[in-house]
Amino acid sequence: MTNGKFQSPTFGELSFNQIISKIVNLVESNSDYPFRLIIGTDSQDKNSHGADFVTAVIVHKVGAGGIYFWQRETNPNRLAMKARIMEEAVRSLVCAQKFLDAFGRENGIMKILEIHVDVGQKGPTREMIAEVVGMIRGSGFEVKIKPDAFGASKVADRHT
Repeated sequence: MTNGKFQSPTFGELSFNQIISKIVNLVESNSDYPFRLIIGTDSQDKNSHGADFVTAVIVHKVGAGGIYFWQRETNPNRLAMKARIMEEAVRSLVCAQKFLDAFGRENGIMKILEIHVDVGQKGPTREMIAEVVGMIRGSGFEVKIKPDAFGASKVADRHT
């Protein structure tokens, strides 16, 4: 999250502070709905050109859709799969911490915030589940893995 700019299919380019404002307005104008704030990162290896990382922030109005924002950053280094997955998790943690700092722990954001990681029981990432999930839970956040991790495996993946 170096440049602070995110993209939104609904609102175009936004700063992090503008995203906070959009989230507050959405939640306040729809107080009858429960919300989830989901953060997920996915990456795409670019061969010898490093890797693109896309972090998605999804505001899910449970039972009634939602909106999302995304940001792409490039790591110029070629990374092994395990290093890429760990960087995805760390990028999601950093983003989640920014939301925690913006909203504060006392307002209940930890009850709705969850991190989605692109690891699952099938495929080569299954060996990393305990390590990645442990790191995120150890940081105090709720975590979802595939197939429940749509924030990373569907939304962020769409923009890699």
